[in-house]
Amino acid sequence: MSLLLQQVVLDGRQVDILIVDGLIKKIAPELNDVVADQVLAGAGKAVVPGLYNGHSHAAMTLFRGYGDDMELMEWLTTKIWPLEEKLTEELVYHGARLACLEMIKSGTVFFNDMYWHFAATARAVEEMGIRAALSGVIIDLNDPVRLKEQIAVNRERFQISAGFSSRLKFVLGPHAIYTVSKAGLEWVRDFAAENDLLIHTHLSETEQEVKDCLNNHGLRPVEYLAELGLLSDKLVAAHAVWLDGKEMKLLEKHQVKVINNPVSNMKLAVGKTFSYRHFVEHGVSVGLGTDGCGSNNNLDMFETMKFSALLQKFAISDPTVQTADEVWRMATADGAGIFGLNGGVIAEGRDADLLLIDCDRPEMAPGHNLISDLVYSASGAVVDTTIVAGKVLMQGRKVEGEAEIIAAARAAARQLMQ
Repeated sequence: MSLLLQQVVLDGRQVDILIVDGLIKKIAPELNDVVADQVLAGAGKAVVPGLYNGHSHAAMTLFRGYGDDMELMEWLTTKIWPLEEKLTEELVYHGARLACLEMIKSGTVFFNDMYWHFAATARAVEEMGIRAALSGVIIDLNDPVRLKEQIAVNRERFQISAGFSSRLKFVLGPHAIYTVSKAGLEWVRDFAAENDLLIHTHLSETEQEVKDCLNNHGLRPVEYLAELGLLSDKLVAAHAVWLDGKEMKLLEKHQVKVINNPVSNMKLAVGKTFSYRHFVEHGVSVGLGTDGCGSNNNLDMFETMKFSALLQKFAISDPTVQTADEVWRMATADGAGIFGLNGGVIAEGRDADLLLIDCDRPEMAPGHNLISDLVYSASGAVVDTTIVAGKVLMQGRKVEGEAEIIAAARAAARQLMQ
C-alpha cells in the first residue's frame, strides 16, 4: 500500500511525502509523477512526528472522573482496586478502545500500557490501528500460589503475542516492588533476559514506597532492584521521583529508561518533582507519559508536554530548563527510541507515524515557532490527521466508528459501576 501526502509543510518548507508499506519512501518538493494508492492533500498543514505515550493504563478510561481528589494509597485501596476486581475482558476491551480513540484524536501513535485482561487491550489495539507495548499486570502480593498462576499466564501471553501484528510489542509488567515478591521480580528478570523483553514497572512514585523498601529490605528502591539484577537498558521505570544521588547514578550506569508523568504526579500530590535536570546531566533517557485516566484524567500528550515543561521551570525557578524543543523531543524521538521503534522523526526509511497539524486554528496563530506553539499553546484538538504505519486513522478529525466506540464505553462504565 502507498500513500502520497501533497503540499504538507515540513520544517517550514512545502514538500510531498511518499509512504510505501508503512515507511517513508521519498520526501521531495514535488512528486507529481508518483502514482499512489491513496493521495492526501495537505493544503499547507504542518507535518510532524506522532507522539509516544510512555506510561498508561488504557482501559482506565472507564474510571475517568471516579474517585478524584484523593490520596494515592487511599485512592487505590478504596476506589480503584475494589472496582478492578469486577473487570471483565469485555469491559476492558471497551475501555481500551475508547483510550485508543482518544489517543488517535490527540496525536498519539504509540502507548506503553500495563493493565488487566491483556488480550482485551491487544484486541482493541489491533482493531484501532495504533502502536502499543502491552504488558499484563504482575501482582502476586507475596503469595507463591498467585505467583505461579501469573507466571503461567504470562508465559501464555508471550506465546500468543507472536501472532500479533508488528505494531504490538509484548512487555513484562511487574506492577511495583511493593506488590511483587522478590521471587516474582527474579522470575521477571530471568524471563526478560531469556527472551530479550522490555520490563515496565512503577518505581519510587511516593515517599512511602521508599520508607517501606528501607524497612523491608534495608535498601532504597533502585538499590533493591540493583541487588536483584533488574537494572538494565531493558527496564522502563515510570514516575521515578523519590530518588537520591546514588540511585540516579545506578540508573545511569545501567542505562535504565525513565518516564515522567507530570499530570498524574501533580494530581495525586506525590510530594516531589521529577528531577529532569539531574537525569539529563547523568545521561538517563527520559520519556513522557500520561498515566491512566483515573489519575490524569485525559490522554492528551500535548497537555502532558506543557505541564512537564512548566512544572520543571516552576520547581527550580529556572525558565530555561526543559525547553519546548527538549520536551517535544521527549514525546517524539526520545519516546520512540526508548521502545526501540523506528519513528519519532520524519526522514526517509523511518516509520510513517505522522500527524498533520491544522495551523489555521486560533491557538496556532500568528505562528512564530511551530514547536513552541505545539508545546505551550496547542491541545490535541490541533491534530487534523493521524497516520500510523502508513495508514490514515483520522482525517479531518474524524475516526471511523467513533460514536459507537464512545457509546459502548459509556455502557461498559455503567455496567461496571452497577
